[in-house]
Amino acid sequence: MFLHAGNNKNIREKDIIGIFDADNATISSVTRKYLSEAERANLVISAKDEIPKSFILYKENGKYMICFSQISTQALLGRTVYGI
Repeated sequence: MFLHAGNNKNIREKDIIGIFDADNATISSVTRKYLSEAERANLVISAKDEIPKSFILYKENGKYMICFSQISTQALLGRTVYGI
């Protein structure tokens, strides 16, 4: 199954490690540092140019990738086979 993260970006559900709220998760300096380093390494994609509400950490081709999404964490979780 695939998770539609918005703007035609689909991620295989079995590759998803976590779905995180962008506002709450970025409070931590460790998370902000990780996201900055991932962006410098070109491991970050954005499902849209709007302000993100969430981000998805997943593995693709042996690399940990991050996808920012304008969709809330609850809505993304509701789209998975696990539901809410």
